[in-house]
Amino acid sequence: MEEFLNRLKLAAPILDFIGMNLLMTLGMLVVGWWLSSLAGRTVRKLAQRSSRIDITIVPMAYSVTVWSIRILVLVAVLARLGVQTASIIAVLGAAGLAIGLALQGTLQNIASGIMLLALRPLRAGESVSVVGKADGSVEEVGLFLTLFKQSDGTYITLPNSLIWGNPIINYSRNATRRLDIEVGVRYGDDLDLALSELARLVEGHKWILQDPKPQVMVTEYRDSKVVVTIRVWALANDYWNLRFDLYRSAAMVLQNAGLRLPIPVHEVAAPASGKAA
Repeated sequence: MEEFLNRLKLAAPILDFIGMNLLMTLGMLVVGWWLSSLAGRTVRKLAQRSSRIDITIVPMAYSVTVWSIRILVLVAVLARLGVQTASIIAVLGAAGLAIGLALQGTLQNIASGIMLLALRPLRAGESVSVVGKADGSVEEVGLFLTLFKQSDGTYITLPNSLIWGNPIINYSRNATRRLDIEVGVRYGDDLDLALSELARLVEGHKWILQDPKPQVMVTEYRDSKVVVTIRVWALANDYWNLRFDLYRSAAMVLQNAGLRLPIPVHEVAAPASGKAA
C-alpha cells in the first residue's frame, strides 16, 4: 500500500500536467468555436449593411469564415496535444485527397457555386427559370445548394451543379419585358375592325409602355381562324398583371364589336350513295 502511495505521489505532477493540458485544450476548442461563430455573424452583418456587396454572396462568405477559423482551431488543438504540425498537414492533405475522390459531386457543387457568385447569372431576389429544373425567385446561393421560392409559395433547393449546367432565364435583370398575346379572328369576320379595336385597346392601357410602340398584326392563318398577335412592352413588375388583363379584355373587345369567337370546324364528306346490283 505504501509503495502504491509513493508511486501515486511521483505520478501526481504528471497527472496534473495532463489534466491542465486537457482543460486548456478543451478551453481552446470551445473558445475557438465561439469565436468562429462570432466572426461569421460579424461578416454577415457587415456584408448586409454594405451597399457595395451583393447579398447573394453573404451565405457563402459566412460559411467560409466560420469553417476557416474552425479548421485553424482544430489544428491548434492537435498541436497542443503533441501532434506534429507536419503530420497534421500530411494527414489533412491525404484526407483532402480521399474526400475529394469520394465527394466529387459535392466539390462540383462548390465549384459551381463559386462560378455562380463570380459571374452572377442570378442574384438573390431575382425571378429566374432554370430550364427543366425549377422556376422562382432566388432566396439564397449557398456553398452547396441554391434555394428558390416558387410562385405557389413553396421552396425548392437545387444543387449548384444542376444550375450551372443548365440554361438560366433571368426575368428580373432588365427593367422591361415584351409580351405577345395571340387572338383568334374567325374567317368571314371583319379583320380590319378587329385590328383597329385591338389597337385602340393597347394604346391607352395603363400597364403598356408606348415606347417601344405597341403592335397589332396578323401573324398566321390556321384551320378555323386568323391569328392576330398583340405585341407590347411593359415594366417587369407589371408583366403578369398585364398578361392576365389582356387575355380577358381582348376577347371582350372583339365580342363588343360584334365579332364571333372562332370555333374549329371540320368538314365531313358524305358517303357516296349507290344502288345495289
